[in-house]
Amino acid sequence: MSAPETVDRALLTAAVVVIVVAGAGLLARIWLGPSMLDRAISLDVCAALIIAGLGAKSAFARDPFYFPIMLVLAFLGFTGSVGIARFIAVRDRPPRRGTNGDGPDTPERKKR
Repeated sequence: MSAPETVDRALLTAAVVVIVVAGAGLLARIWLGPSMLDRAISLDVCAALIIAGLGAKSAFARDPFYFPIMLVLAFLGFTGSVGIARFIAVRDRPPRRGTNGDGPDTPERKKR
């Protein structure tokens, strides 16, 4: 094995170790996350870690077979994140005027 191949193998091994450590921290954040948004972001990071793991496996094998799978996972992760963000944005939106008693057409104002 030549020197560049040894360096390449060592860097890929380090990348896999970093991905595994990040995955352990990610599972802790999903389990302990204080809010639903923390858990949603953690699931998005989970998709990114799966893509990174597939990329490392593809680099180890020197095989481009996993690239389309990584592309589909990236698209699904993005659309899932956007969907969750829209859901949380709609849920956390302040109430419209007139729906909680402070608008111009409330019964209290009509009586006056």
